[in-house]
Amino acid sequence: MGKGPGLYSDIGKQARDLLYKDYHTDQKFILTTYSPTGVAITASGTKKGELFIADVNTQLKNKNVTTDIKVDSNSHLFTTITVDEPAPGLKTILSCKVPDQRSGKFEVQYLHDYAGISTSVGLTANPIVNFSGVVGTNVVAFGTDVAFDSQTGNFTKCNAGLSVSNADLIASLTLNDKGDTINASYYHTVSPLTNTAVGGEVSHSFSTNENTITIGTQHSLDPLTKVKARLNNAGKASALIQHEWRLRSLVTLSGEVDTKALDKSAKFGLALALKP
Repeated sequence: MGKGPGLYSDIGKQARDLLYKDYHTDQKFILTTYSPTGVAITASGTKKGELFIADVNTQLKNKNVTTDIKVDSNSHLFTTITVDEPAPGLKTILSCKVPDQRSGKFEVQYLHDYAGISTSVGLTANPIVNFSGVVGTNVVAFGTDVAFDSQTGNFTKCNAGLSVSNADLIASLTLNDKGDTINASYYHTVSPLTNTAVGGEVSHSFSTNENTITIGTQHSLDPLTKVKARLNNAGKASALIQHEWRLRSLVTLSGEVDTKALDKSAKFGLALALKP
Protein backbone atom coordinates (compact mmCIF):
# COMPACT_ATOMS: atom_id res chain seq x y z
CA MET A 1 0.00 0.00 0.00
CA GLY A 2 1.24 3.49 -0.81
CA LYS A 3 1.71 6.31 1.65
CA GLY A 4 -1.27 8.56 2.21
CA PRO A 5 -4.91 8.24 1.06
CA GLY A 6 -4.26 9.29 -2.55
CA LEU A 7 -6.81 11.15 -4.68
CA TYR A 8 -10.58 10.62 -4.85
CA SER A 9 -10.17 8.75 -8.13
CA ASP A 10 -8.11 6.13 -6.26
CA ILE A 11 -11.12 5.02 -4.20
CA GLY A 12 -12.14 1.62 -5.60
CA LYS A 13 -9.54 1.82 -8.38
CA GLN A 14 -8.06 -1.64 -7.78
CA ALA A 15 -11.47 -3.30 -8.12
CA ARG A 16 -12.33 -1.26 -11.24
CA ASP A 17 -9.02 -2.19 -12.88
CA LEU A 18 -9.59 -5.86 -12.10
CA LEU A 19 -13.15 -5.88 -13.45
CA TYR A 20 -12.92 -3.54 -16.45
CA LYS A 21 -9.35 -2.71 -17.50
CA ASP A 22 -8.09 -4.26 -20.79
CA TYR A 23 -11.47 -5.79 -21.66
CA HIS A 24 -12.56 -4.78 -25.16
CA THR A 25 -14.35 -6.09 -28.23
CA ASP A 26 -12.57 -3.89 -30.78
CA GLN A 27 -9.30 -4.07 -32.67
CA LYS A 28 -6.69 -1.67 -31.30
CA PHE A 29 -3.09 -0.98 -32.29
CA ILE A 30 -0.61 1.25 -30.46
CA LEU A 31 2.94 2.00 -31.59
CA THR A 32 5.36 4.11 -29.55
CA THR A 33 8.74 5.33 -30.77
CA TYR A 34 11.40 7.52 -29.17
CA SER A 35 13.62 10.06 -30.89
CA PRO A 36 17.33 10.48 -29.94
CA THR A 37 16.35 13.61 -27.98
CA GLY A 38 13.82 11.65 -25.89
CA VAL A 39 10.63 12.77 -27.62
CA ALA A 40 7.99 10.01 -27.48
CA ILE A 41 5.61 9.64 -30.43
CA THR A 42 2.63 7.32 -30.04
CA ALA A 43 0.30 6.41 -32.89
CA SER A 44 -2.89 4.50 -32.12
CA GLY A 45 -5.83 3.24 -34.10
CA THR A 46 -9.08 1.58 -33.03
CA LYS A 47 -11.57 -0.19 -35.30
CA LYS A 48 -15.10 -0.28 -33.91
CA GLY A 49 -17.26 -2.11 -36.40
CA GLU A 50 -17.07 -0.04 -39.60
CA LEU A 51 -15.69 3.00 -37.75
CA PHE A 52 -11.95 3.62 -37.53
CA ILE A 53 -10.55 6.12 -35.00
CA ALA A 54 -6.89 7.14 -35.00
CA ASP A 55 -4.68 9.66 -33.22
CA VAL A 56 -1.03 10.65 -32.92
CA ASN A 57 0.41 11.86 -29.60
CA THR A 58 3.76 13.59 -29.13
CA GLN A 59 5.22 13.81 -25.63
CA LEU A 60 8.11 16.08 -24.68
CA LYS A 61 9.76 16.07 -21.26
CA ASN A 62 12.04 18.79 -19.90
CA LYS A 63 13.02 18.29 -16.26
CA ASN A 64 9.68 18.25 -14.39
CA VAL A 65 7.56 19.62 -17.25
CA THR A 66 5.73 17.22 -19.59
CA THR A 67 3.94 18.43 -22.71
CA ASP A 68 1.51 16.19 -24.60
CA ILE A 69 0.17 17.20 -28.01
CA LYS A 70 -2.37 14.89 -29.65
CA VAL A 71 -4.15 15.10 -32.99
CA ASP A 72 -7.05 12.75 -33.76
CA SER A 73 -8.75 11.67 -36.98
CA ASN A 74 -11.47 14.31 -36.46
CA SER A 75 -8.84 17.11 -36.71
CA HIS A 76 -9.04 17.91 -33.01
CA LEU A 77 -5.88 19.13 -31.29
CA PHE A 78 -5.42 18.24 -27.60
CA THR A 79 -2.68 19.90 -25.57
CA THR A 80 -1.77 19.05 -21.97
CA ILE A 81 1.07 20.61 -19.97
CA THR A 82 1.92 18.93 -16.66
CA VAL A 83 4.33 20.37 -14.09
CA ASP A 84 5.29 17.68 -11.57
CA GLU A 85 6.20 18.85 -8.07
CA PRO A 86 6.94 22.57 -8.45
CA ALA A 87 6.60 22.20 -4.68
CA PRO A 88 6.63 18.95 -2.63
CA GLY A 89 3.44 16.93 -3.27
CA LEU A 90 2.09 19.43 -5.82
CA LYS A 91 1.19 18.89 -9.48
CA THR A 92 -0.35 21.36 -11.94
CA ILE A 93 -2.06 20.44 -15.23
CA LEU A 94 -3.14 22.81 -18.02
CA SER A 95 -5.21 21.30 -20.84
CA CYS A 96 -7.24 22.47 -23.81
CA LYS A 97 -8.80 21.19 -27.04
CA VAL A 98 -8.93 23.06 -30.34
CA PRO A 99 -11.36 24.16 -31.78
CA ASP A 100 -13.49 23.78 -28.60
CA GLN A 101 -13.07 27.15 -26.90
CA ARG A 102 -14.76 25.99 -23.69
CA SER A 103 -12.43 23.01 -23.17
CA GLY A 104 -9.57 24.89 -21.48
CA LYS A 105 -8.99 23.71 -17.91
CA PHE A 106 -6.45 24.33 -15.16
CA GLU A 107 -6.03 21.66 -12.48
CA VAL A 108 -4.01 21.50 -9.27
CA GLN A 109 -3.34 18.28 -7.37
CA TYR A 110 -1.80 18.03 -3.91
CA LEU A 111 -0.84 14.84 -2.09
CA HIS A 112 -0.13 14.75 1.64
CA ASP A 113 0.40 11.94 4.13
CA TYR A 114 -3.15 12.46 5.41
CA ALA A 115 -4.93 14.19 2.52
CA GLY A 116 -5.28 14.28 -1.25
CA ILE A 117 -6.81 17.28 -3.02
CA SER A 118 -7.60 17.94 -6.66
CA THR A 119 -9.31 21.07 -7.91
CA SER A 120 -9.89 22.30 -11.44
CA VAL A 121 -11.48 25.32 -13.07
CA GLY A 122 -12.53 25.85 -16.66
CA LEU A 123 -10.84 28.70 -18.50
CA THR A 124 -14.08 30.41 -19.57
CA ALA A 125 -16.11 33.41 -18.45
CA ASN A 126 -18.55 31.11 -16.60
CA PRO A 127 -16.42 28.09 -15.69
CA ILE A 128 -17.24 24.71 -14.24
CA VAL A 129 -15.36 24.32 -10.96
CA ASN A 130 -14.53 20.82 -9.75
CA PHE A 131 -13.21 19.93 -6.30
CA SER A 132 -12.35 16.54 -4.88
CA GLY A 133 -10.69 15.82 -1.57
CA VAL A 134 -9.77 12.78 0.50
CA VAL A 135 -8.71 12.69 4.14
CA GLY A 136 -7.36 9.74 6.12
CA THR A 137 -4.51 7.29 5.71
CA ASN A 138 -3.66 4.38 3.43
CA VAL A 139 -5.85 2.23 5.74
CA VAL A 140 -9.04 4.31 6.04
CA ALA A 141 -9.95 7.24 3.80
CA PHE A 142 -13.08 9.33 3.18
CA GLY A 143 -13.59 11.78 0.35
CA THR A 144 -15.97 13.81 -1.78
CA ASP A 145 -16.11 14.93 -5.39
CA VAL A 146 -18.27 17.91 -6.41
CA ALA A 147 -18.62 20.08 -9.52
CA PHE A 148 -20.34 23.47 -9.76
CA ASP A 149 -21.49 25.16 -12.98
CA SER A 150 -21.16 28.91 -12.43
CA GLN A 151 -23.24 29.64 -15.54
CA THR A 152 -26.37 27.85 -14.30
CA GLY A 153 -25.61 28.05 -10.59
CA ASN A 154 -26.14 24.31 -10.15
CA PHE A 155 -24.05 21.47 -8.80
CA THR A 156 -23.53 19.10 -11.73
CA LYS A 157 -21.80 16.45 -9.64
CA CYS A 158 -21.90 15.51 -5.98
CA ASN A 159 -20.28 12.22 -4.96
CA ALA A 160 -18.84 10.77 -1.77
CA GLY A 161 -16.70 7.71 -1.07
CA LEU A 162 -15.15 5.60 1.68
CA SER A 163 -12.21 3.20 1.38
CA VAL A 164 -10.91 0.64 3.90
CA SER A 165 -7.69 -1.31 3.26
CA ASN A 166 -5.44 -3.83 4.90
CA ALA A 167 -2.54 -5.96 3.69
CA ASP A 168 -4.57 -8.03 1.18
CA LEU A 169 -8.12 -6.58 1.06
CA ILE A 170 -9.44 -3.26 -0.21
CA ALA A 171 -13.13 -2.38 0.19
CA SER A 172 -14.86 0.79 -0.94
CA LEU A 173 -18.30 2.38 -0.84
CA THR A 174 -19.30 5.33 -3.04
CA LEU A 175 -22.47 7.39 -3.45
CA ASN A 176 -22.77 8.81 -6.97
CA ASP A 177 -25.18 10.66 -9.30
CA LYS A 178 -26.23 13.10 -6.56
CA GLY A 179 -27.19 10.26 -4.27
CA ASP A 180 -29.08 8.18 -6.83
CA THR A 181 -26.51 5.37 -7.18
CA ILE A 182 -24.58 3.51 -4.52
CA ASN A 183 -21.61 1.29 -5.39
CA ALA A 184 -19.81 -1.19 -3.17
CA SER A 185 -16.65 -2.98 -4.32
CA TYR A 186 -13.88 -5.14 -2.96
CA TYR A 187 -10.48 -6.37 -4.12
CA HIS A 188 -8.76 -9.32 -2.45
CA THR A 189 -5.19 -10.42 -3.13
CA VAL A 190 -5.13 -14.22 -2.94
CA SER A 191 -1.50 -14.84 -3.89
CA PRO A 192 1.02 -12.03 -4.51
CA LEU A 193 3.50 -14.48 -6.07
CA THR A 194 1.13 -15.34 -8.95
CA ASN A 195 -0.69 -11.98 -8.98
CA THR A 196 -3.89 -13.87 -8.17
CA ALA A 197 -6.78 -11.71 -7.02
CA VAL A 198 -10.57 -11.72 -6.87
CA GLY A 199 -12.96 -8.81 -6.77
CA GLY A 200 -16.53 -7.72 -7.11
CA GLU A 201 -18.78 -4.71 -7.47
CA VAL A 202 -22.45 -4.18 -6.58
CA SER A 203 -24.29 -1.13 -7.88
CA HIS A 204 -27.84 -0.08 -6.93
CA SER A 205 -29.89 2.67 -8.57
CA PHE A 206 -32.56 4.15 -6.30
CA SER A 207 -34.49 5.76 -9.18
CA THR A 208 -34.86 2.54 -11.19
CA ASN A 209 -34.45 0.07 -8.29
CA GLU A 210 -32.03 -1.95 -10.44
CA ASN A 211 -28.97 -3.83 -9.23
CA THR A 212 -25.81 -4.59 -11.18
CA ILE A 213 -23.43 -7.24 -9.85
CA THR A 214 -20.04 -8.01 -11.37
CA ILE A 215 -17.42 -10.46 -10.10
CA GLY A 216 -13.99 -11.18 -11.54
CA THR A 217 -10.57 -12.72 -11.02
CA GLN A 218 -7.04 -12.54 -12.40
CA HIS A 219 -4.02 -14.86 -12.36
CA SER A 220 -0.52 -14.81 -13.84
CA LEU A 221 0.35 -18.03 -15.66
CA ASP A 222 3.98 -16.93 -15.72
CA PRO A 223 5.82 -13.61 -15.23
CA LEU A 224 4.88 -12.53 -18.78
CA THR A 225 1.34 -13.90 -19.19
CA LYS A 226 -1.82 -12.86 -17.34
CA VAL A 227 -5.41 -14.11 -17.60
CA LYS A 228 -8.58 -12.43 -16.36
CA ALA A 229 -12.28 -13.35 -16.27
CA ARG A 230 -15.49 -11.68 -15.15
CA LEU A 231 -19.24 -12.32 -15.02
CA ASN A 232 -22.19 -10.03 -14.28
CA ASN A 233 -25.79 -10.67 -13.31
CA ALA A 234 -26.94 -9.87 -16.87
CA GLY A 235 -25.23 -13.07 -18.00
CA LYS A 236 -22.32 -11.39 -19.80
CA ALA A 237 -19.13 -13.46 -19.36
CA SER A 238 -15.77 -12.07 -20.47
CA ALA A 239 -12.19 -13.34 -20.44
CA LEU A 240 -8.82 -12.15 -21.69
CA ILE A 241 -5.23 -13.28 -21.95
CA GLN A 242 -2.40 -10.73 -22.05
CA HIS A 243 1.19 -11.56 -22.93
CA GLU A 244 4.27 -9.34 -22.75
CA TRP A 245 6.11 -10.80 -25.74
CA ARG A 246 8.94 -8.30 -25.34
CA LEU A 247 9.75 -5.59 -22.80
CA ARG A 248 6.79 -3.15 -22.54
CA SER A 249 5.13 -4.64 -25.63
CA LEU A 250 1.78 -6.31 -24.95
CA VAL A 251 -0.66 -8.36 -26.96
CA THR A 252 -4.15 -8.80 -25.48
CA LEU A 253 -6.88 -11.12 -26.75
CA SER A 254 -10.30 -10.82 -25.12
CA GLY A 255 -13.76 -12.19 -25.70
CA GLU A 256 -17.31 -11.79 -24.45
CA VAL A 257 -20.33 -14.08 -24.61
CA ASP A 258 -23.94 -13.62 -23.48
CA THR A 259 -24.76 -16.77 -21.51
CA LYS A 260 -28.48 -15.93 -21.69
CA ALA A 261 -28.39 -15.77 -25.50
CA LEU A 262 -25.93 -18.39 -26.65
CA ASP A 263 -27.40 -18.28 -30.15
CA LYS A 264 -25.76 -14.87 -30.61
CA SER A 265 -22.18 -14.71 -31.80
CA ALA A 266 -19.43 -14.11 -29.26
CA LYS A 267 -17.51 -10.83 -29.46
CA PHE A 268 -13.73 -10.77 -29.71
CA GLY A 269 -11.15 -8.02 -29.34
CA LEU A 270 -7.46 -7.75 -30.11
CA ALA A 271 -5.04 -5.10 -28.82
CA LEU A 272 -1.38 -4.79 -29.76
CA ALA A 273 0.90 -2.29 -28.01
CA LEU A 274 4.47 -1.97 -29.28
CA LYS A 275 7.19 -0.05 -27.44
CA PRO A 276 10.92 -0.20 -28.17
